[in-house]
Amino acid sequence: MTRFVFVTGGVVSSLGKGLTAAALGALLQACGYSVRLRKLDPYLNVDPGTMSPYEHGEVFVTEDGAETDLDIGHYERFTGVSARRNDSTSSGRIYSAVLEKEREGRYLGQTIQVIPHVTNEIKDFLAEADGSADFVLCEIGGTIGDIEGLPFYEAIRQFTLERPQGQCALVHVTLVPYLESCRELKTKPTQHSVKELRSIGLAPDVLVCRSNLELPERERQKIALFCNVHQDSVISAPNLESIYLAPVALHRRGLDRAVLQSFGIDPLPLPELSKWRTVVKRIANPEGRIRVAVVGKYTGLDDAYKSIAEALTHGGLANRVSVEVRWIPAENFESEDPRIHLEGCHAILIPGGFGERGSEGKVRAAEFARTEKVPFFGICLGMQMAVIEAVRNLLGVANAGSEEFIPKGEEHLDQIEPVVFYLEEWIRKGSLEVRCKDGAKGATMRLGAYPATLQEGSKVASIYCCTTISERHRHRYEIDVRYRDRLAQHGVVFSGMSPDDVLPEILEIVDHPWFIGVQFHPELKSRPYDPHPLFADFVRAAINYSRLF
Repeated sequence: MTRFVFVTGGVVSSLGKGLTAAALGALLQACGYSVRLRKLDPYLNVDPGTMSPYEHGEVFVTEDGAETDLDIGHYERFTGVSARRNDSTSSGRIYSAVLEKEREGRYLGQTIQVIPHVTNEIKDFLAEADGSADFVLCEIGGTIGDIEGLPFYEAIRQFTLERPQGQCALVHVTLVPYLESCRELKTKPTQHSVKELRSIGLAPDVLVCRSNLELPERERQKIALFCNVHQDSVISAPNLESIYLAPVALHRRGLDRAVLQSFGIDPLPLPELSKWRTVVKRIANPEGRIRVAVVGKYTGLDDAYKSIAEALTHGGLANRVSVEVRWIPAENFESEDPRIHLEGCHAILIPGGFGERGSEGKVRAAEFARTEKVPFFGICLGMQMAVIEAVRNLLGVANAGSEEFIPKGEEHLDQIEPVVFYLEEWIRKGSLEVRCKDGAKGATMRLGAYPATLQEGSKVASIYCCTTISERHRHRYEIDVRYRDRLAQHGVVFSGMSPDDVLPEILEIVDHPWFIGVQFHPELKSRPYDPHPLFADFVRAAINYSRLF
């Protein structure tokens, strides 16, 4: 029997519902249960694929090619369970499905309404996971009281009512603010949040109370009394130094016990948390520190590059060092010497992105890393900028650039020599995928896992310890292979290719301490207890570089 845990949030956004769900999933795994984590977002976009990172943070891509919310990344990093395309939905996707069925006449002439048609579609989404794991954890985006979230809460109410008793539980994450003026923790916002939840027919089984401070026993008693929740189910969740301390910290405060008891499970299993305690130990006792410069377009928002920041942390854990990230806007390098901004940095990483803004700064950053022998990691657009730099400065093609940056109009086509071109068709799992440059933008990129073949004896083959890999992609533009032989004469090698030898997947410089570019996104598959090999080796190279000074 599958048990369902619904995770909701109250008072304010960004309390950490996703991290709570991810940590709870890790704890249930440690207790010996299988888990599946899913996300329901109230926004009307079909998916976040066309949203600016400043709007919604990074887009996390699943193995099967779905563009999803960044919380899906937290789920994968904490549990190691790869999310599926249908583990994430939104109001936009739900309403699209309902309207499509209406156009097809599948409602037999009924008046289409939020209840029952929209709520039934949401319940069908929830029921699809039945039988797929011992526990299915469903996070509902937004905050209780948001008008766009009401259909989801109503669907959960109906779903819980229609299931056998004891098959569903609700974990509500709230805020207990500390007011400096009176030096008190205030429980009233939590009380009002639970009141709002009850007004729509839902009652929390467990309250996770976020705060700057540990919640004293007196406040826990008060919350339990006024919110009609057992005191042992009021979980204090103060701020932590690292998100990866959450599984052990929440276990100590009784989150897993409270959730399992709400299902009537007895006796309670003792979780095996040795791998998480190893992570905690390495976070608390680093043997050094390195600084990595991330030269990007969206550096004003940490969540825009969330998976990269976490993968760098994982690489640090693998090498027993802490990694400090210096976020540098790429535009800074377009008019200033890179040395000004890279002073004290031990490695340079250029992440993925879209659009021309900052592209010349990224090219200059790649040139600095190549000529100064600084460890360099280019991801997706970062690899493309490294290739453009090499073609310009090593092959003498001064106007080398990307089709992505050509202004519209035939008169502009002769302004650059395109080293990077728009990919209109490719093979995915034996089938031809076709895209039009002027067509729809949503879900039209090369998305999800694709295989690559590595050159024997190459640096990347030694890092991966194999010559066949599979990595996740998200891009519309590809590097032109016609420059391969000329670049190889200068030691710039495409050491990873698509199986048909048409699309460059990995670039490395032979006589450089560590200069690697990849067309895919390795950060999406990194875990704190299982760091991605490229990030682990990149941090190792940064440590070696730091020892030179």
